[in-house]
Amino acid sequence: MHLVIAALILGGFFLAIPRTETGEQTVLDMTKPRGIRLNNPGNIRHGDNWRGMAPDQPDQSFVYFTDPRFGIRAMVRILRSYQRRGLNTVSEIINTWAPPVENDTGAYVAHVARRMGATPSTPVDLDDRDQVVALLEAITLHENGQQPYNRATFEQGYELA
Repeated sequence: MHLVIAALILGGFFLAIPRTETGEQTVLDMTKPRGIRLNNPGNIRHGDNWRGMAPDQPDQSFVYFTDPRFGIRAMVRILRSYQRRGLNTVSEIINTWAPPVENDTGAYVAHVARRMGATPSTPVDLDDRDQVVALLEAITLHENGQQPYNRATFEQGYELA
């Protein structure tokens, strides 16, 4: 995906909006869920200086990545940090990813486990690309209500991590 920069003036501020080579402005397409618009399928909040962050961040809460592969890369990096803390099962991972204070975590865990063909107590091997891609696809679907990316996009994000 090539990026072309377009200028947009909002309230007196200059904002460079990355576009695909076909001119698509993902961040401005309000018909798409925020995570998809921001190339951030895991809805990762600001807090770290992630590789692939867009220079301008139009959303105050969630990171805007230049490409969904960078959003997926960040998801994998976060999941690996969970593994280092001993969080390995679907339930442990999702309870940390989407804490109960903000989410219906029980429903989230059940949905992700079902999509993976697993149970909440199933350990996820984060060195197994197929398991991780299945987890990432399920998280993306749950976070956004849709999962628009092909398998290759997830695999490339995994490899970037």
